[in-house]
Amino acid sequence: MSEKRIVVAIDGPAGAGKSTLAKRVADKLGYVYINSGAMYRAVALWAIRLGVSTSDMHRLEQLANSANIRLSIGDGRIYLNEEDVTDAIRGREISEAASKVSAVPGVRRALLKVQRQMAEQNSVVMEGRDIGSVVFPGAQVKIFLDADPKERARRRTLEMRQEGHEAEVHVIAGELHKRDERDRRRSEAPLVQAPDAELVDTTGLSLDQVEETILRIIRTKTSNGKAAATQNV
Repeated sequence: MSEKRIVVAIDGPAGAGKSTLAKRVADKLGYVYINSGAMYRAVALWAIRLGVSTSDMHRLEQLANSANIRLSIGDGRIYLNEEDVTDAIRGREISEAASKVSAVPGVRRALLKVQRQMAEQNSVVMEGRDIGSVVFPGAQVKIFLDADPKERARRRTLEMRQEGHEAEVHVIAGELHKRDERDRRRSEAPLVQAPDAELVDTTGLSLDQVEETILRIIRTKTSNGKAAATQNV
């Protein structure tokens, strides 16, 4: 770990490949991988368990402020109040609820503090929808991943089937479209490409190709990233 901490912010819509690629890049550079979306899913899971409506903004904010959310450095597993909820937050119900929970300003403010604290002690690769625009506007490296909507739906369908969930492409495509609209139109930290973020269209590219593209961007943005990437590639 270098003395100067580096933040690599990776944003983009669902199905663009953020989680997979952020983790691969973090592993390659020896940085800490942080999945911000998993944090919102954890709050959504707790809300569902307690019977809290996703429209109850005050109660959701209370949950977000009182939740003990911890990401395990190394394996990336997420803990809610010391319970490993990594698998529990992957269902479609949680995904839909998390999209609504993440639109609550108070929830975003609560988790923003946690996310920034995570980067105070480590160089990180953090992925989400507002990392480069809101969470870390001063990040040394900002990347916006995107892909054709049909390709994103195909990827998410395959991912869900591999996790043991029933999924149909046309249904997933509709859900992603609704989520895109909700994420882009919310008043608090909408999904946008930061002005200084590099756009990477992953349509038709392999994971290896996209990973190398991101590493190349990191090399050009920071000598620290260049040294780490050169050492590990």
